[in-house]
Order: sequence, then structure tokens, then C-alpha cells
Amino acid sequence: MTPVYEDRVMAEKTAHPLVRVESLALIAIGGFAGSNLRYFTGFLLPGMFGTLTVNALGSFALGFVLYETLYSGVLAQETRAVVSTGFLSSFTTYSTFALQSSQAPPLWLVANIAANYTLGFTGVLLGRYLAQSVDRRWSND
Repeated sequence: MTPVYEDRVMAEKTAHPLVRVESLALIAIGGFAGSNLRYFTGFLLPGMFGTLTVNALGSFALGFVLYETLYSGVLAQETRAVVSTGFLSSFTTYSTFALQSSQAPPLWLVANIAANYTLGFTGVLLGRYLAQSVDRRWSND
């Protein structure tokens, strides 16, 4: 199934107002879970290291969800919306990364920016690799 076709099918499925409300509620629940996990992570790993950790993990998870859609499409579109739009968008934090970087001494500023972008892109690539592996595994069964 192509992404354009899936979007049209999803639009037809969500035409009913109750389906839209259900989707919004599920995304809100995902957002609640993501923001609470982010808050808890801040206690375990305060400061830049905690922000780096959630951004790297979020990039990995989003990379997997995005590429899983392209390679195997096992996850339902609703599940992808809850995970990516709900959970991951509230779990990761660009604004905190920007604020912490701007307040850091010059060497830490450069190191933090380099680490966030390097681990973020690496996370996406590892997520893609995992999605390809899952697709191969499903294809061989």
C-alpha cells in the first residue's frame, strides 16, 4: 500500500467525528506518557545529559516508526500517530536543548550541539536499520 493511498484511506476512516475524537484522545494519552517519562528522566539524568539522552532515544524511535512504515507497514497508522505525534513529540525536547546550549560555556555549547546532532542522526539511522531487520524477519516467516 502506498503512503498516498494510506493517507486517503485514513482520511476516509477518520471522517466520522467520533473517530477524530478518539484519535485526539489517544494522541493526548501518548503525549501524557511521553512528557511524564521526560520529566522522570530529568530526575535520573539532570541537565544536558538527560536532554541528550531523550533526544537520541526519541530520534531512534522516530526513525524506526518512520522507516517501519516504508519497509513493512505492520504498525497501524493510528499507532504511528500515537507514538510519533503523541509520545515522541512530548518526550523529546528541542527547546530545552537550545536553552541549555545557549547557557553553556563555549566549549560545552559546541560539544552539546555536536553530540545532539550526531546522536540524533545516528539514532534515526539505527532506527532505519532495525526497521529493515524487522521487515526481513517478517518477510522470511
